[in-house]
Amino acid sequence: MDIRPYRAGDESDIAALIVPIQQGEFGIPISYEDQPDLRDIPGFYLMGAGQFWVAVEGDAIVGSIALKDIGGGAGALRKMFVAPSHRGVPHRAAVRLLAVLLAHAKEVGLTSLYLGTTAKFLAAHRFYEKSGFSQITPDELPPTFPRMAVDTRFYFLSL
Repeated sequence: MDIRPYRAGDESDIAALIVPIQQGEFGIPISYEDQPDLRDIPGFYLMGAGQFWVAVEGDAIVGSIALKDIGGGAGALRKMFVAPSHRGVPHRAAVRLLAVLLAHAKEVGLTSLYLGTTAKFLAAHRFYEKSGFSQITPDELPPTFPRMAVDTRFYFLSL
């Protein structure tokens, strides 16, 4: 499995990874059309310190993670999804994706990361907490944080 930056043309494979997880595993009534950031990855993520990465096995995208520069030395971690086939050992796709994002964030001088998730993503909560993120209240989010309507749980990491 390799991790690389997003390339033009990845959009349909990224959507094919993310949307079924959102809808099928977690029952979130969201479509590709409801996610303008997925329809315009360069315009939403590839600005400032932002970036979007994919984990690739052969020709298949099996994971994703994005960093949105929200200003003031802060970033928002978004779109972290891993195909069921690549979760846990031996692939460790989530750990590897997060490591790439953290290394990039530090390299470009970000000092803090924020993320939002739903109450349903229990495994994600454990993963973020084991990775050093602390749960915060919505009031502690910076005003520039791109909050999604389905987000009900928020985390912070100082870099």
